[in-house]
Amino acid sequence: MKVCLLKGLDIKEVRTFRLHVTFSFIDGMIRGALLLNEYVFIKSLKGTSYQLSFLFQSSVIVLLLSVIFNELIYRTVRKRRMLRRAGFLTHFPLLILMFFPRSAEIYTANPMYHYIFLFVFFTYYLSYPIVLPTINLFLKNAYSKDNFGRLYGISTSVRQIMMMVFILFFGLLLDNDQFSFTYIFPVLGVLGFFSIVLFSWIEYTPKLLPQFEQGFIQAVLSSFKKMVHILKTNKSYLDFQVAYMFYGFSFMSTKSVINIFYDEALSLNYSSVAFYQNAYNVLAIIMLPFFGRLIGKIDPRKFTVIPFISMAGYIAFTGLSEIIPWHVSLWNIEIYFMLIIATIFFGFFNATMILSWNIGSSYFGSNEQAGDYQSIHLFATGLRGALAPIIGIALYEWFGFSWTFGVAVFMLFVAIGILRWSFKNR
Repeated sequence: MKVCLLKGLDIKEVRTFRLHVTFSFIDGMIRGALLLNEYVFIKSLKGTSYQLSFLFQSSVIVLLLSVIFNELIYRTVRKRRMLRRAGFLTHFPLLILMFFPRSAEIYTANPMYHYIFLFVFFTYYLSYPIVLPTINLFLKNAYSKDNFGRLYGISTSVRQIMMMVFILFFGLLLDNDQFSFTYIFPVLGVLGFFSIVLFSWIEYTPKLLPQFEQGFIQAVLSSFKKMVHILKTNKSYLDFQVAYMFYGFSFMSTKSVINIFYDEALSLNYSSVAFYQNAYNVLAIIMLPFFGRLIGKIDPRKFTVIPFISMAGYIAFTGLSEIIPWHVSLWNIEIYFMLIIATIFFGFFNATMILSWNIGSSYFGSNEQAGDYQSIHLFATGLRGALAPIIGIALYEWFGFSWTFGVAVFMLFVAIGILRWSFKNR
């Protein structure tokens, strides 16, 4: 098996692949733990709903900095050192959680711990616009064009498998000890930094030295001007982004509210939440190859209707689980029939949204413009991430779960209408 995987690779690719798989293994553990991060905050730390919205916001709002960080990465000559420093500064604050108390009463009485928790994870999420693009840059440089897709796919599978295994392990651990996050996250922080250091050992030889025709600030401003010009001249892409704004409001406004719903309306334990997270991931992995072939055959506006409908089904059936609370208990897992249907919808959503979100933008311009189009997409994601989560919490606080979910489903159908109109008329 080992010989088969490494067949046709040169020494540089073999070494890169081993380091890449090691990184993906550890990254999968971290991503698995982070899937329960918001639930830990409300169930174990007793955080408030508005604080919870900021925890989710911090994972998205950092994308507003992507244009700045992309220019910074481009201009940095010693990229290995930059990668290690970024890894250290964003991962080691997780060690602060080792000193958190193991008492729910202390968290209720002293909100200082909530703000420290939020700061620690905001710092961690800052690694996304720095570490992830640099990693992709190293891989594109080290893997040949023929082997890139295959090796990247294998490493991604390793990451997904570890993510599913670790979320289940972490859920069981939290049900046994709700304060186990005080040592799990610090250990993952150290492992994450170690994996980034290992990754930085990949041989990186830039094909071209960066040319600085403009100053840093001028280059960033030029990027924003280019983004505005694309949206003005490419009306189909503008429609695509407007539809995504409505979808993004729906998804981001309900993300934290659904975690509150799990706790307050259904009283789910950690193992149950981990079960549903794993179930939709398994479904997504099974369906990805089919939808991967489909997106190459139809217009991305037509394809993106599928994840939008799926998200509407997920939100609607999640809300119905309180109205129709049929469920059974199996191995300490609360299986709600409405949540099973919602999970199936969410599996379809994940299998299709990962394709539409990552590569949908590239269909609207030439190959040379793909980076510019994706920059617009990332910036718009960060922009709606700055507003939607807190608006969703406000809707929940004022009107309750039903109205919040209803508004979100309505927004998704508006987004679907925009895509259908654009596909027919542009």
